Amino acid sequence: MSFYQLLPVLVLATSLVTGVLIFLLGEERARTRTVLNLLGAVLKIVLVGVMIRAVFMGQLVETRWTFLPGMDFVLRADAMTILFSSLSAILWLVTTIYAIGYLEDSPNRRRFFGYFSLCVTATMGVSLAGNLLTFFVFYEVLTLTTYPLVTHRGTDTSLRAGGMYLRYTLIGSAAILLAMVWLYVLAGPFDFTETGAIGFLDAKHGPALIVIFFLLVGGFGVKAALAPLHRWLPEAMVAPAPVSALLHAVAVVKAGAFGIVRVVYDVYGVTFSAQLGVLPVLAAASAFTIIFGSVRALFQDDLKRRLAYSTVSQVSYIALGVAILGPASTIGGLVHLAHQGIMKITMFFCAGNLAETLGIHAIREMKGAGRRMPWTMGAFTVAALGMIGVPPLAGFISKWYLGVGAAESGDYWVLGVLAVSSLLNAAYFLPILHAAWFKPQEGDWPHEHHPRGRFETSLWLLAPPLVTALLVLLAGLFAGTDYSPLAWVKIIARREY
Repeated sequence: MSFYQLLPVLVLATSLVTGVLIFLLGEERARTRTVLNLLGAVLKIVLVGVMIRAVFMGQLVETRWTFLPGMDFVLRADAMTILFSSLSAILWLVTTIYAIGYLEDSPNRRRFFGYFSLCVTATMGVSLAGNLLTFFVFYEVLTLTTYPLVTHRGTDTSLRAGGMYLRYTLIGSAAILLAMVWLYVLAGPFDFTETGAIGFLDAKHGPALIVIFFLLVGGFGVKAALAPLHRWLPEAMVAPAPVSALLHAVAVVKAGAFGIVRVVYDVYGVTFSAQLGVLPVLAAASAFTIIFGSVRALFQDDLKRRLAYSTVSQVSYIALGVAILGPASTIGGLVHLAHQGIMKITMFFCAGNLAETLGIHAIREMKGAGRRMPWTMGAFTVAALGMIGVPPLAGFISKWYLGVGAAESGDYWVLGVLAVSSLLNAAYFLPILHAAWFKPQEGDWPHEHHPRGRFETSLWLLAPPLVTALLVLLAGLFAGTDYSPLAWVKIIARREY
């Protein structure tokens, strides 16, 4: 087996081995656990960098096992893989740093970091999957490894939230499994291809393929939080802040969105999807979710729940982009997969800082928080303005290409959806910023913790949101360079069309 055949396995092993070793360590081995976490995360970034270079040079990076006749387990790096895996690798490192500080002196850290590493392994497996079967295996592992993270605190509320999460995701998985078996009967075994793998099927299968498409999109739409399949996500906000950040920015929600992307582009293909007439329905569902999530966010006083409904809205930009025919909309949807990740993880980091340092959980408690924690609120402000779409931040780039794509395809109604969504984004983010920066503090903070040292909170907690907020700014300012997420997404769009 050559190095490039082994490379996908090595990428998975960095977090898999880390997780196994953490489970074998005693609870008291905090320093060793920290070293393992950071070493595994850094090594994963290095290997993903090697993988990016190999794909860019045209090298086949693939691991394939045949475990049943006609059923292959395939790990392969392609342009789409690089987008998701690079995001996962970078955000795993910053989330690991954040979690080390957040869970300092907390119980059950071994269990948390063990499942945390396994969750990242499953996310990377979703990214590297070369066919629908492999994707589904890792998609299910992701469900099983995130459940202990959602229920980490062990309270009745967290256990109820975990139960709801399992019910929703397992029903979605049943729909995916049914669709996979049905599609296998019609098309036989197939791998993901850049122009769609099943376009060869006869038109007589059209009605069946339409049903299969919506079974797949509905199944993946559970984790992508498409309305009305979203209810588990706000409830899961009882989890610790690092888990919330992971769920929203790179793991569960993004795995669902990535599944929809794979179905449209690499299973059906955009041309065949358009011929079947399924894309307008996906576009309508995405548009509804964008507005619905934003309206619900307006009425949430709990900060994390407001951010959760924001995610319901923002992730559907990805599905909307892939549902509109044209390269520009594809670019807008796919680049938002990366941009939304860095913006939303910044906001959850900041929410965690406010909760851990000042005891702030509700928006009504945030008056004057900007004066007490200016660096944290500065990072939150950058991410919030990016979500609204203020130039030159990352969110503006996504919305610009979505708007251009809608105009090019004649779907002018999408421009209205983007405009209304941006206004709603402003309506639920700007009052937070106004209260934090311009309103005086009222009374004492709910539960103030004075950190050791010169910083407003622990440096383990402060550094990650500052880094990701900087990425939000750089992704917008340098979007036109060859090394931006936008540049890589343009390569994907050229191949898909």
